[in-house]
Amino acid sequence: MATLIGVLNQLDLRGVTDFAGLLPRPSVDDDGPVEAVRGILAEVESRGDEAVREFTSRFDGVDLGDLRVSAEEIQLALDSLAPELRTALELARDRIADHHRSQLHAAVDHGSDGVHIRSYRTPVGRAGCYVPGGRAAYPSTLLMTAVPALVAGVGEVVVCVPADKATGKVAAVTLAAAALAGVAEVYAIGGAQAIAAMAYGTESIAAVDVICGPGNKYVAIAKQQVAARVGVAAAFAGPSEVVVIADGSVPATFAAIDVILQAEHGPDGLAWLITWDQSVAESVTSEVGRITENSPRRAEITATLAEGGYAVLVDSPEAALQVSNLVAPEHLELLCHEAESLLPLIENAGAVFVGPWSPASVGDYVAGPSHVLPTFGTARFASALTVDDFLKQHHIITVDESAYDAGGLAGSVEVLADAEGLTAHADSIRVRAAARASGEFGSSTSESLGAL
Repeated sequence: MATLIGVLNQLDLRGVTDFAGLLPRPSVDDDGPVEAVRGILAEVESRGDEAVREFTSRFDGVDLGDLRVSAEEIQLALDSLAPELRTALELARDRIADHHRSQLHAAVDHGSDGVHIRSYRTPVGRAGCYVPGGRAAYPSTLLMTAVPALVAGVGEVVVCVPADKATGKVAAVTLAAAALAGVAEVYAIGGAQAIAAMAYGTESIAAVDVICGPGNKYVAIAKQQVAARVGVAAAFAGPSEVVVIADGSVPATFAAIDVILQAEHGPDGLAWLITWDQSVAESVTSEVGRITENSPRRAEITATLAEGGYAVLVDSPEAALQVSNLVAPEHLELLCHEAESLLPLIENAGAVFVGPWSPASVGDYVAGPSHVLPTFGTARFASALTVDDFLKQHHIITVDESAYDAGGLAGSVEVLADAEGLTAHADSIRVRAAARASGEFGSSTSESLGAL
């Protein structure tokens, strides 16, 4: 049973060997949010820009004229950027680009027994990047989504980001990041209506081929709902999550601030401490409370911790990893003695940070891999956003005549097709074998097929 200890709920799993069914998880498939999102998607699909403007006014408190941010506004944002902030954004951009270039693979050419395979990849034509806004500006997310798409070779990259309610404008730092990334097409819309606009297209926004980027529960559900229409990258990239596995070898403040650093994004997320030391659970929980009390984002942290903040007690490091694998968190931090030795036990995690000097914040900004990661347990089958999310793989198959020699691969096709009762499949081999046997490649082909 979970009990509230300070700002974290405590879950004592000592003595437990089977953790399945005992771990609390946020729900994303309640009928209410799903039906609400479906309604928004249907309205945008049928009414286009008009519906987008109505939902933006209702949910974000912003009345829009043009949905698209002008080139002049984007350039002004870049020109007004503080030098040290521009330097940091350029560093992040370059490191992200370098990492994703390293993920590109050359065309492959191989084969045997007369069958030659060439594989190559081409980018999608148009990608849509969702960048959150409202509670904070996220230029880092713009870079973490747009740069991989551009490195993959996508010709058109579009960004949707909600405008600030107070100003009616997209945060200048986010627009500056768009300019630095090389993105010119930015729309001041957010929420499920932005996902719908990118998936279905409107009068102002051409439909995209792939949608990526994190968001709140409604944004994540919207991406699920349109997945049959467009590609949706990085599985369910919803509210932020972190699991911190810690022992007494690391200062309690390190573990506490790392629990909080994802919680400060706001509600519906997950922030867990897992330890096998009661004193660590108590000291880290106390530090979380102290830091939260003094944080300028106290409201967001408290909202996350109230439903998704846990201090979990287990019997051993091995048990801690068992719990973590069931949670399958977006971010996993190993702040414990001999952390490297635990890596072989990790099965499910979006990104892993090892050792006391590796907070998840480094991954959020400058490490290089995208911080768009699978949440809500989808790390069981999904991975971080990569160039692969914007690329299609093609195979070119060329068969030599020698494949029709006795014992060649073509004969196996005939046998397998006959076993499945697919006569035309088998005949596609037999007609060629007969033409080859006759020595009359052209004129004998139709006659041979007629004789089958």
